[in-house]
Amino acid sequence: MKLGLILTCAVLILLLCVPSCTTGASVEVSCDDFMQQKHISKEVAAAAGDSFTVTLCSNATTGFKWSESAKISDPTVVQQIDHEFVSPEAKGVVGAAGKEVWTFKALKKGTSTVSLEYSRPWEGGEKEDWTFNLTVVVK
Repeated sequence: MKLGLILTCAVLILLLCVPSCTTGASVEVSCDDFMQQKHISKEVAAAAGDSFTVTLCSNATTGFKWSESAKISDPTVVQQIDHEFVSPEAKGVVGAAGKEVWTFKALKKGTSTVSLEYSRPWEGGEKEDWTFNLTVVVK
């Protein structure tokens, strides 16, 4: 009986540890943050092999959107592995902002910059209305 309880506890501890052991930092910037400052820079540290996310406010109803692919200064250090739009949590609210989430992987020791821009992409549209730059230090 005790052995079963010990094994159950050990499995639960491992399950709780695995996400934090395999996933690195996450960075999130809200619409309020961008309203106060249109060009935001941050820094994050990650271990080689870790994944990390960048989550930025996004409102497609305005005609603006973030760049699909990030500009990465050294793609041998950091690689983009995913990008998705997450709908607003408030359902049925017209014009509510959602979020765009990018997932990156730290490949090897070094420093790289990840850059994203929020623009109206059509010809003559506004460019770089908001920008986000993340310096990634991989250890």
